[in-house]
Amino acid sequence: QVQLVESGGGSVQAGGSLRLSCAASGDIYCMAWFRQVPGKAREGVAMVRSDGGSTYAESVKGRFTISKGNAKNTMFLGMNSLKPEDSAMYYCAARSSAAPCVVGVAASSFRYWGQGTQVTVSS
Repeated sequence: QVQLVESGGGSVQAGGSLRLSCAASGDIYCMAWFRQVPGKAREGVAMVRSDGGSTYAESVKGRFTISKGNAKNTMFLGMNSLKPEDSAMYYCAARSSAAPCVVGVAASSFRYWGQGTQVTVSS
């Protein structure tokens, strides 16, 4: 059973920065960050494959950076120039299957999920 442990998040003012981290146990092919606000569907923010290839949602390109850590199956999301509309619960997700690992794939395609961490950006 793969387990995901998230850390980071918090409250910042617009223009500020935060860093999220996620560590997964087991063999992982794709790791991703999703976010969700009440009443809306969970949306993919950024994804990274085991070979380091990554994709981003258009809304965060140029501001967010997803990266793999030196330790196996660790992942970070650097978030700069944060906007109030980035406020959401952020979830780490992972899967072992070699299905497409690009932003836009359904959240349901990910088997493993973290507990979520809140990001709040004030104007």
